[in-house]
Amino acid sequence: MSSRYWARPIEGAVLQELRVRDDAGRGCVPYTDEEGGAPLRCCLRPSEAGEAIALVSYAPLRRWAAATGAQPGAYDEQGPVFVHAEDCGGPPSGGGGYPFARPGVQRTARRYSARGHILGGRFLTLGEEPGAVIGQALDEAFADPEVALVHVRAVEFGCFLFEVRKP
Repeated sequence: MSSRYWARPIEGAVLQELRVRDDAGRGCVPYTDEEGGAPLRCCLRPSEAGEAIALVSYAPLRRWAAATGAQPGAYDEQGPVFVHAEDCGGPPSGGGGYPFARPGVQRTARRYSARGHILGGRFLTLGEEPGAVIGQALDEAFADPEVALVHVRAVEFGCFLFEVRKP
């Protein structure tokens, strides 16, 4: 992974809020993940069988927009994300790499302006070097001076996986 880019997990203070009431106004309902493999946005790794997790509604642009003065309007969408039911400490420091990047999966890299509006995106099929494909897409995105951040999403369900901000 290029040292210029960092896959951002959902921030700790936001996770505390989501574990009480999610961005759709619903209370958190933790459960034991019997199978494992759920993409956890708190620590940017797949869950392990037996872990306590929750599926919550999250609006990835909302708090960034409030902090920056952006006005995403209709782009302030929300959707389901998996998180640990309790604080997990986030991703390991110096972890590197892009989470949830496996050969053969499909992703989108959705570009947003400083106003919070979609500027376009790119469909990605991750090959034998998935990190290189994502890195190239981020290089292309941030070559446009209008791009402030990129959301990487799963194609199958459109789920938000992680955010990368302009270096």
